[in-house]
Amino acid sequence: MSEEKWVKDSWDEKEGRCLSVKIKKTLDSYKSKFQKLDMYETECFGKMLVLDGTIQLTEFDEFAYHEMITHVAMNTHPNPKKVLIIGGGDGGVAREAFKHKSVEQVHLCEIDEEVINITKKYVSGLAKGFNNPKMKIFIEDGAAFIRERKNTYDIIIVDSSDPWGPAEVLFKEEFYQDLFDSLKKDGIVVSQSESMYYNRKLIKRMVDFNKKIYPVVEYYYALVPTYPSGTIGFSFCSKKYHPLKHAKDKKITNLKYYSPEIHKAAFVLPKFMSDLLRKE
Repeated sequence: MSEEKWVKDSWDEKEGRCLSVKIKKTLDSYKSKFQKLDMYETECFGKMLVLDGTIQLTEFDEFAYHEMITHVAMNTHPNPKKVLIIGGGDGGVAREAFKHKSVEQVHLCEIDEEVINITKKYVSGLAKGFNNPKMKIFIEDGAAFIRERKNTYDIIIVDSSDPWGPAEVLFKEEFYQDLFDSLKKDGIVVSQSESMYYNRKLIKRMVDFNKKIYPVVEYYYALVPTYPSGTIGFSFCSKKYHPLKHAKDKKITNLKYYSPEIHKAAFVLPKFMSDLLRKE
């Protein structure tokens, strides 16, 4: 019998599909107040963080997700100074946001401090943003946090886990209205918005209610192979700026996925998805 060990992403197991990754060893495994955290050293993807049985990131392809959730909004807003990250306890979004010289302050609101701790311990390439003096960390519920901060942020990035458990509230209409109120008059929200292959009903519902709140609403995606469908999508919600009409090439360096061309291409959706989102 083989002694090989594989970790199975249980995200969509009930639907008969999953992703299995061969691991070298378990680096850490424990429960926080909110969820189970596992950090593995894998055979082909480097270190891998798993929360409640769902792969959150790997060293192999985290750059694609973090660059696309961050730079699309940051390159569309002409002068983003104050940024809020909801979730994002692995530090990847903060790392990318600090590549923009205009940024004066980044607030990170993470409900589970253990996500920060385990990433700092094992994946220093992600956690480097935590050392920036412009960073302020809040260990709080993001949904409650923004209700107390009106007209505050140029950019809000919702780097959430999947829509159950502590992250479920982050996919509700009320939350997006609170996000709107927390933005300055020309602010932008970008949020993790699941897979266009597996989560069409959820995405359609989010786009429909966001169109009632924001003047500009678009959906775009990135290719991230260690997520079950190989893709992950994002909601772009803006009070003023359109991601195609107003985007600027700010010449950000040290990027591996994002480019001005990818920025534009990411909004070109397959016909099944563009047809769905056009339906009234």
